[in-house]
Amino acid sequence: MFGLDSLLPFGPTRRSRGARAVVTGAGSGIGRAFAHEIAARGGRVVCADIDEARAAETVASIEQDHPGVAYAFRCDVARREDMEILARFADSVLDGPVSLVINNAGVGIGGKPVGAIGFADWEWALGINLWGVVHGCEIFAPRLRAAGRGGIINVASAAGFAAAPSMAVYNTSKAGVLALSETMAAEFSGTDIAITVLCPTFVRTNVARDGRITAGSRDLATTLMRWTGFSPERVARSTLDAHDRGRLHVLPQPDAHLIWLLKRAFPGPYTTAAGLLERLLPQDEPVTPTTTHRTGV
Repeated sequence: MFGLDSLLPFGPTRRSRGARAVVTGAGSGIGRAFAHEIAARGGRVVCADIDEARAAETVASIEQDHPGVAYAFRCDVARREDMEILARFADSVLDGPVSLVINNAGVGIGGKPVGAIGFADWEWALGINLWGVVHGCEIFAPRLRAAGRGGIINVASAAGFAAAPSMAVYNTSKAGVLALSETMAAEFSGTDIAITVLCPTFVRTNVARDGRITAGSRDLATTLMRWTGFSPERVARSTLDAHDRGRLHVLPQPDAHLIWLLKRAFPGPYTTAAGLLERLLPQDEPVTPTTTHRTGV
């Protein structure tokens, strides 16, 4: 996304170096990559995930090179109580106030038009993708204000502005994360607290496999991840570097920039073209998730 923040001559603050961080959805994908990169930059990190075994795997892999800097914690981001306990746990193990929060946990969902989705899927996905980020921001923002510095990285998606058909729940959740992040950036303007929102297209994670996605949409997403997707490690590194420079929007792939430009320059034709493309895709019944693990997207 091309914004004023990309034009301002702010130098790097190296905010991610030596960070005391919390990463949700750290059991795999982008979340695991963020946790590894923070440790590599000399930081300490609480690796939170609804799947405690996956979080422990992340910690074990970090400790091969950086012993004693990572901590596993089971947390359901959709539950405010879990997030409050996570914050207290982080306060107790990080040897100082939390300086970086990465609200990454999320799930994939798609393949049905509005009216055929069902309220259970809306509640499930919004609880994780949107309310999980809201919980992280509401609970950790006061800690950052008290410390006087730090940052929050919220993981949204290009879906937050692309508005592709049959992805209403996912699009809505990520658009909410984008709006929340931009609002917080305005609220923290002039302070030493930075807000960054990550809006990738396809990243090579397990989100398509583990979400509530119809078989045809799942197969298409898997193919696009394989052909055009960036690695989670590349996305994590570029996002932390951008956060250090004070960037608000991070679109790590060229196709995300292209979608942004086309949508803004030609909103009517863009929407028409998206609808025509949707009619060419297979329509089928949703598949049952193979796991309840909530990964970063």
